[in-house]
Amino acid sequence: KEVEKAIEKFFTPEFRNRLDAVVKFNKLSQELMLLIVDRLVQETNKLLTTTRAVRRRLDFEKPVPREVILECLDISQQAPTGSNRQGWRWIIVTSSEKREALADIYRRGAGEYLVKSQDAAAAAGDNQTERVYSSAQYLAENLEKVPVHVIPLIKVDHMAKNPPVTAWAGLMGSIMPAVWSFQLALRARGLGSTLTTLHLHNANEAQDLLCIPSEFMQVGLLPVAYTIGKDFKPAKRPPIQNIVSWDQWQD
Repeated sequence: KEVEKAIEKFFTPEFRNRLDAVVKFNKLSQELMLLIVDRLVQETNKLLTTTRAVRRRLDFEKPVPREVILECLDISQQAPTGSNRQGWRWIIVTSSEKREALADIYRRGAGEYLVKSQDAAAAAGDNQTERVYSSAQYLAENLEKVPVHVIPLIKVDHMAKNPPVTAWAGLMGSIMPAVWSFQLALRARGLGSTLTTLHLHNANEAQDLLCIPSEFMQVGLLPVAYTIGKDFKPAKRPPIQNIVSWDQWQD
């Protein structure tokens, strides 16, 4: 009755005749609002802890719409960047010929590193690291099949010759947050990626292949695809107490 009176008071008969149904919403209690906020925080925590380096579970067959990549990159541009330079650029490679060429550059950059590292991990009984190198080798062998290759770039023409370490720290701090934001946005939409750097051993070849200007530096290559399944879990990590010190270094 109370709702009907309110409708009659504020809306004309013509409008009321078009109503199919009226749903009354009760005011949320503080307890319920806190539960909703907690759920949102848990969802955020899940996104942050399950955005894995995806290699074996990249779907080579499912097309990735250009609009999805652009949406994720648009989100990544809100990441912090030193002195607000925003010196980043992104090259998206979908051409099969160029993906094949990048895969060849990548494999030659990897050389025997992945195989030897996997063997060393196996000999040391480090199963988790062995699995990581095994999946990295799988990606190297199949990189050209991944439908999208994303190469982040950062402008370096303002850098002095032989810059100090602090300059490089600032430079990477101006692009890596955007890379991670891009990966998080992909994960939230059912896609996976991993940041790779092995092709940088032959960065000049990739530069020529993609016509990259000399004032920009490549910082990696991210193979991007929809994932096979979405049941990713947090990785095994050491207890946080083992890696945190308060006020000064502690062993």
